[in-house]
This record gives sequence, C-alpha cells and structure tokens, in this order.
Amino acid sequence: MLAPSRLGAVTNLPAMPKMDCHIVDADEEGALARTVEVLGNDGIVALPTETVYGLAGSIFSEHAIRRIYEVKGRPRSHPLILHVADVDDVQQFAGELSDDALRCAVSCWPGPFTMLVRRSDRVPDSIVGGSEYVAIRIPANRFTRDVIRGLGSPVAAPSANLFGRVSPTTAQHVCHDLGTQVDLIVDDGPSSIGVESTIIDFTRGQARLVRPGGLPVEDISSVVGYEIESSGGEVAAPGTLPVHYQPRARVILAEHHEQAERFVEEHRRAGRRVARLLHVDSPPLLAATLYSQLRQADDEEADLIIAEMPRSAGLGLAIRDRLMRAAER
Repeated sequence: MLAPSRLGAVTNLPAMPKMDCHIVDADEEGALARTVEVLGNDGIVALPTETVYGLAGSIFSEHAIRRIYEVKGRPRSHPLILHVADVDDVQQFAGELSDDALRCAVSCWPGPFTMLVRRSDRVPDSIVGGSEYVAIRIPANRFTRDVIRGLGSPVAAPSANLFGRVSPTTAQHVCHDLGTQVDLIVDDGPSSIGVESTIIDFTRGQARLVRPGGLPVEDISSVVGYEIESSGGEVAAPGTLPVHYQPRARVILAEHHEQAERFVEEHRRAGRRVARLLHVDSPPLLAATLYSQLRQADDEEADLIIAEMPRSAGLGLAIRDRLMRAAER
C-alpha cells in the first residue's frame, strides 16, 4: 500500500473499532431471531454475504426499501438485487425461466451469481427502478439464507455503503460508512470472495454478461455450453454505472509491473503520497482484499492509488471492471 515502512499486509490489519453501531455477531445466541425480528418490523439490516455486506430490507416493506435508498443516497431508478434462500423460491418472483437459466440456477447457486430475468407480478415496483426485469440471487452465506427463510420473504440488498463508494467487506466497514442509520449490523467476518456477484442476462435469448463478478464467466459458459458475450450495457442493472466503487484517493491504472513501478516512482518524486495494490499475482487474494486495500489507502490519506491490472480472465475480469470504474472521474 503506502510506503513499505508505514503499511503491512492488509490481511494483518487490526479490526476497526465498532464505535456505537448496533452490531451483533452471527454466531451469538439469539442473533438469527433478532435479525428476523428487525427485518419483520420494517427495519434495515447489514447482512453478510460471500461477496460484500448487503443493506437488506424485506421486499414487501415499502418503508424499508425507501430507507435503503435514502441511507445509501442511491437513485430510485437504480434497481436492487432480490435475494432468496432456495431455488424453488425463484419461480415465484421470476417470469418463465429459460433452460439456460434453470441450468445455471442448479449449478451456480448458492454463490456469487445473479440472474437478470423477466419479473413476476409479485416483485414490487420499488426494487426494480421501473424495469420489467429483476435481478435475483441466492447468497452462499448460511446465516443470511436462514434469515430469509425465517423472515418468509426475500430481501433486497445492495451493498451496505454510500452509493458509488467502495463496497464493504466487513461489518466494521458498514459501521464506518453508515453508523447508526442501520438498525442492525450482523458480523460474520470478512467476505470470502470480496467482489460483487456476476450478473447474467437471460431475458434476450442466449445468456449475456451484464457485470463480471465473483463467479468467473468461464464457469458459467461451461454450464450453458457456449461462450457468453457482453450485453454492452443495454440493460439497467446494479453496479454497472461507469463511475462506481470509488475511494477518495485518485486511482491510476497500470497494465503491467514495470509501468506500475514507473508510476509509483514518478509520483513519489513529485511529493505525492502513493499507495499500491498488493497481491496482484493472485486474483482470488486480490479480489478478497481489494476493497479493504482501497479503504486503507483512504485511511492513510493517500493522494494516489497505483493499481496494476490483472489478466482479463477468471476473477481478473471482475477486478479489472471494479478498478476501471474506481478510476473513472
């Protein structure tokens, strides 16, 4: 990150203080019942997932959905992802599913995979931004799936941070960003994957990529039996705005190691505080720590973050997508 003498590996960072946020540990006795109760009473809860922490509310609570948009500062036209607990639940909220969508539902869930499908009449207008489509996923986090089952309702859950900023991968990140505006924050440790879900559009014939994410698109291609191409931004979906996932520090992209070294040297000679991303040679580790590293750079008041781009394959495609959006100004 910043000068080696100042910063160690992100994975060894001390935990941020919990301040006065309403945090409960996922393995604490009564945590599940308390979470279900808050959501059942029109509350909003930061829930853990394998991708990032989500700011959840029952899809049938207009009050909770309105608060999600208000707390995040999110435009009402920007749709939310609907989270369910079981594959059987998807049929209630989706229109007719294609054979490809059904194959992916069985093979890719639970996990960091979101399908964009035509919505059923049960999906409230408030979570889809006026669209005829809905984005649905089943998270891999067992606690969150149990909460959804206990609630008896899907939840809408965008990332639990201010709109457009760096996503949260720990409960402490949520506390830092949103504080007591959230009724409850469930702490289940750091998110294991660290970048948002992959979104695939199943509404227009062959499956198409809307947003690369935690499930490599190559894995989805192997399920459907053909190479998945990009949708080209034709469909409104969460996390696809050109400017997104941004730290306060300016992000500068480098395509290879030598270019990154040159950028670091030039800017440090100019007297700027420079952070540099770690774990570039390990896409899974870089993905898992990416947002923590961006946040640490801001905590250390870096002027610039030099980000060496991974290859456009596997998780590298999702990391490149997040970095390009973070660097856009």
